[in-house]
Amino acid sequence: MLPPLAPADEKLLLNYADPEARMAVVPAAGTLLALLDNAEFHGVLPIMLRKLREAGDAHLPQDPALQARLTELREASTLVTGQSMLLQYHGERIMKALAAKDIPARIVKGPVFARKLYKHVSDRPFTDIDILVEPASINDANQVIAASGFELHSGEAQSHDLQEFKWLEKENSSLLIELHGNLVHDSGMRRRLSLGFRELQAIDGAGTDTPAALLTIAIVHAAGGHKFHRLQLCVDVLQGVRALPSPEAEAQLLEAARMTGIELELATVLDVTGRLFDEARALDLADRIKPDLGIRLARRLITRETLLGVNSRDKMRSRLRRDAFRWIQRLARPRPYRA
Repeated sequence: MLPPLAPADEKLLLNYADPEARMAVVPAAGTLLALLDNAEFHGVLPIMLRKLREAGDAHLPQDPALQARLTELREASTLVTGQSMLLQYHGERIMKALAAKDIPARIVKGPVFARKLYKHVSDRPFTDIDILVEPASINDANQVIAASGFELHSGEAQSHDLQEFKWLEKENSSLLIELHGNLVHDSGMRRRLSLGFRELQAIDGAGTDTPAALLTIAIVHAAGGHKFHRLQLCVDVLQGVRALPSPEAEAQLLEAARMTGIELELATVLDVTGRLFDEARALDLADRIKPDLGIRLARRLITRETLLGVNSRDKMRSRLRRDAFRWIQRLARPRPYRA
């Protein structure tokens, strides 16, 4: 269980988690230690460590326990950065092998978010490489990954149902490649929402990894895959909103939501992200989705307290709220789409 944070300390955590926010005043050693633990759990520790480094150690409390913890976390962060670089090498190697076999594929999430959405790439480390292909290409793509020195570590029948195959490198089991036929893994929800290779191509149009496509992926990642289990998911969305360059890109995003069936998820994730980080543009985009009963209920369930309480004394309440949100997703009816 994470160290509890007072409301004022939660605001500090959100300040440290925001890659573009000016760092607030550094708190006392005990509070800073609690914030570091929370930031580590929520996947935003690299951002916090960068901000503390930029402020300079002279501005930090001169507390032995704090200094020891910072040293430990900084060393671990260096290893994580190295792991991300190694993963990226293997991801690019597999992509070349897929291209040689004429298998259309694209890397999504981690390394693409880091490169496209974050000013400091090291703010967004990643622990796996996600490769998306068309469902009809899954078997051929799996053969390419196997020939690249990886072993399947997920049940084949379940993997086909989820359209997600997990591969570990034979010589280094910490290197994970995930092959996806669809970024929506819950087969019960896939009747309403879908985000696959062709949908992303349609969203991108003539481009590649456009802001609308990246934000659509971030929305599905937060609400369709992980049920808001850590703050980093909303930081990706925050950066995705900031990357939208124009009203035309906003319209492209809203059209993508209608096409893929994620209007419920878009409205919910943008709403909670906007409230977490006081991002008016996210709130405005959320309000442009006409709310039905499901959206209204989802907004009441997914709140700041729900996200920050995932591993706190209120974790059971957070889990019940997130489970209820999943049921709303499964029961929601598809909205009619008109191109």
